[in-house]
Amino acid sequence: MPTLTSKANPRFKDLLARLRPGGARRGATVLLGAKLIEAWAEARQTAAGKRLRPALWLRLEQTDPHPLEAVLGVEAQILGESLMRELAEAGSPPDHALLMDLGPEPAGPLPGRVLGAWGIQDPGNLGAVLRSAAAFGFQEVLLGPGCADPFHPKTLRGSMGAAFLLPLRRTERLEPDPGHWYALDGGPGSVPLAEVDLSEPLRLWVGNEGHGWQGVALPAAVRRLAIPIQGVESLNAAVAAGIACYEAARRLDRGTSR
Repeated sequence: MPTLTSKANPRFKDLLARLRPGGARRGATVLLGAKLIEAWAEARQTAAGKRLRPALWLRLEQTDPHPLEAVLGVEAQILGESLMRELAEAGSPPDHALLMDLGPEPAGPLPGRVLGAWGIQDPGNLGAVLRSAAAFGFQEVLLGPGCADPFHPKTLRGSMGAAFLLPLRRTERLEPDPGHWYALDGGPGSVPLAEVDLSEPLRLWVGNEGHGWQGVALPAAVRRLAIPIQGVESLNAAVAAGIACYEAARRLDRGTSR
């Protein structure tokens, strides 16, 4: 199999072109490294995992084939180190990468427990939010305006496979259904986490890393929810989401709403 070594090679240029669109226009992504590929393979029979369809295996020159290459039955291409490094946008190129076609977002009613992210701009933070949602049994994640691309390679690395376990869909506005809607916010008028009903249907939202919900007109049905803290002004958005998700899971396990 010939090795691609030139950035001017039409096949490599086509590969980059497929990955260039982001956000709602994204039609493909790339899983960087065997660990992330294996995480997707473990989840590929779930609804979220089926949204990603393998299209092309990419192998670093002088690297042995990965066992999943034969299992998936997709075409393979060998890349020189400089091309794999450019593809990964990282200092150390991975031995393996997998180009994935991205299917449509889920539709229909929301499930019982949903975590929402509003304006989470940092891919690593969004990845951490997805990990918390998956770890504590949330069933879907909503992405509001200004969020990082959940299928950008940096976000996928940050999610450590959580993006393959949870349906992800975008929304441009907060449109409360009959569930319990909360926006994590320690400002005036917020209610302590210990005092609210976290039973299903639950829609729990975390705001922007820098200014939270400032400038966002929250519907009357969305209550502001505070996590009591001491000695610091605020929590990292992903940390706050993790605490609230854990508390919701703890109460569900105990069979209580408070």
